[in-house]
Amino acid sequence: MIRVLICGALGRMGANIRQMLEDDAEAVAVCGVDPKGDGQGDFPVYPAFASVGQSADVIIDFSSPAALADELEYAEKYGVPLVLASTGYTPEQLADIERASHKVAIFRTANFSLGINLLCELVKRAAETLGEKFDIEIIEKHHSQKVDAPSGTALMLADSANSVFGGKKHYVNGREGIVGKRGNEIGLHAVRGGTIVGEHEVLFCGEDEIITLSHSARSKRVFAAGAIKAAKWLAGKPTGQYDMKDLLAD
Repeated sequence: MIRVLICGALGRMGANIRQMLEDDAEAVAVCGVDPKGDGQGDFPVYPAFASVGQSADVIIDFSSPAALADELEYAEKYGVPLVLASTGYTPEQLADIERASHKVAIFRTANFSLGINLLCELVKRAAETLGEKFDIEIIEKHHSQKVDAPSGTALMLADSANSVFGGKKHYVNGREGIVGKRGNEIGLHAVRGGTIVGEHEVLFCGEDEIITLSHSARSKRVFAAGAIKAAKWLAGKPTGQYDMKDLLAD
């Protein structure tokens, strides 16, 4: 049985993961970490990694980049693999993740949905086929509580398209005022409102035609299921960085 520590255990995604693990035959949630935790009860949730009293085989993190430093220290100290599902990491934090991956296995992706990862492949294929004659715009929509923009998934989609062009297209986050004619760019636009789980549209705009590729998540359970699958797959893996491409290829 794989023992899972949930970082962000008292958040909505943490609750989804714990609920799904209750009926799982291969993995079990043993404890959590959350600033609001008190370490009490049948499922103890500790306020910090330094307080954790249980052993774990893997960590699933749906919290925020603020938890990363303590989390990496804990993971390296005890050799616990990490599934990182947070977005909005700074370049410095990404460098810390890279360094830590030489000591523990780390699985990181901006989106754990199988459909989104398929969409990335379709976007790349469309960019290869349509080429420079089509402008690329990405619209992402999320709930009112999401703190980072554009979403990590929108950036993942943009990177998929941009890989076809050698990464030469620059990203424009929304437009305002007299911005001039469109350049060699990919536009990213963020909508925040209500309880939108997550919607992404990629528009390829050419002369007299528009091709739209899209994905809509109707429940957060799709992300929780993907993270649990990744945690099971990661447990016991050698050190290094992994993502959904590695999991799907295995």
